[in-house]
Parts: sequence; C-alpha cells; structure tokens
Amino acid sequence: MSDAAVAAVALALVCGALGLLVPALVARIPEPEPAAVDEPVAERDTALASVVGVPAEEEPKEPYAHIARLPGLAVGSAAVCAVAGALVGWSVGADWDLLPLVPLVPVSVALAVVDWRTRLLPTKVIAPTYALTIALTLVTWLLTGDTDDLVRAFWGWLVAGGIFFVLWFVHPRGLGYGDVRLAGLLGIALGHLGWGALLVGVYGGFLLGGVGGGLLALLRVVERRAFPFGPFMLVAALVGVCVGDVVLDGLVTG
Repeated sequence: MSDAAVAAVALALVCGALGLLVPALVARIPEPEPAAVDEPVAERDTALASVVGVPAEEEPKEPYAHIARLPGLAVGSAAVCAVAGALVGWSVGADWDLLPLVPLVPVSVALAVVDWRTRLLPTKVIAPTYALTIALTLVTWLLTGDTDDLVRAFWGWLVAGGIFFVLWFVHPRGLGYGDVRLAGLLGIALGHLGWGALLVGVYGGFLLGGVGGGLLALLRVVERRAFPFGPFMLVAALVGVCVGDVVLDGLVTG
C-alpha cells in the first residue's frame, strides 16, 4: 500500500472518530450576548429579515443546543469528516504537514453546520482553533525544520485574512466578520501546504460562493442576499488541499 493510501485510511479513521464529537462541540458554544446583535456578522440576519418582510427581532437565532440535537448529526458529521480526512490524507500523503490539518476537519464540519443554520461563525470556536493551528504549525516546523512552510503559513494568514478584511471593511453588510476570522485561519493551513493550495482555496471560496450561492438562491434553498458564506469557504479550502498544486502547475506551465 502506498504512503498516500495509508495516510488516506488513517485520516479517514481519525477524522471520522473526531466527527462523532461535532454535536458535543456545537452544544458547548455559548449563545451570543444580546449586544452581539450589533456585531457586523449579525447584519446578514437583519438583511434577511428585511428581504422576507419580517422585523429582525422576530427572527430569533436557532439555539446551538437545538442544532446539537439534530437527528443524525453525529453520524452525518462522522461520515463527512471521514471522507474529507481521506481526501486530505491522499492529497498530502504520509507527511508531518498533516498535523495542523487533522483538527481542522471536524471543526470545519461543525462551523459549516452552525453557519448554515444560523449565519454565524462563533468566535468561541474559531479563536481556540487559531491557537491550536498555530501551535501545530510550529510543532511541524520543529519536526521538519522547513522554514519556508512556516513563512508561507504567515503569508497565507496575511493574504487570506487581509483580502477578506478589506472586503468586509468596504461592504460590511455583505460579509460577516466571522468570515474574516475564518479566512485567516484557513490561510494559515493552506499557506503552510503551498501557494497552490492557498490560491485555489481562497479564490475557490469566491467562485463557489458566487456560483453555488446563486444556484441555491434560484432553487429557493437560500435567500439571495443572505446566504452563509462559510460553508463555501470550507469546501473551497478542501479543494485547495486536493488540487491546489495541480492547478498552480497548470497556470505556471500553461
């Protein structure tokens, strides 16, 4: 069995097991304080309320505890995490670079579920994941001695986080600040892997968000002016991990 196959099987098992903990993670997210309604990320809820003609205060956020009790959430999350883990393992191979990515898989699934149902990306989840990702990136650097990867992770955070910050600053009603935080987090992980992963992961988020969001709006699955962007960013990040190097090589070689 090849190293890629071994890594795929190993990460499928590990991430699948961690996926069973997604409901517990969601249940532990504290509900936002009343003052949090004024935060930029919540403005999309107000926009949605104006579209459907209902005052924002009559559109309460779905409690995280209710989301955590959704039927099949644990099994579904485990299945998605297992598939994502297998794809990541196959793409990266048996390498220390997998270390920062393993916890990101179940956390990403939890964030995607929460954002889809509430249009919020909780700081209480993203902030500790930032710390863990940075710590594991530094551990990987200590194990491999590859300073280029570490420097690229910093640039990934700066580029991805910076692009989303500028977009939020220019048009805060069109992008929540939770998306900015998530972009910086994904930028670290993708940048650490390579420029191809970063390029495809960041650009793919806008492409999937525009095309996918538009399609879902046409199908009336989401509101055109108020669909969650986080899930599209996370799917694009996975695509960046899987095909980023191939796409970049194609662009460079023509």
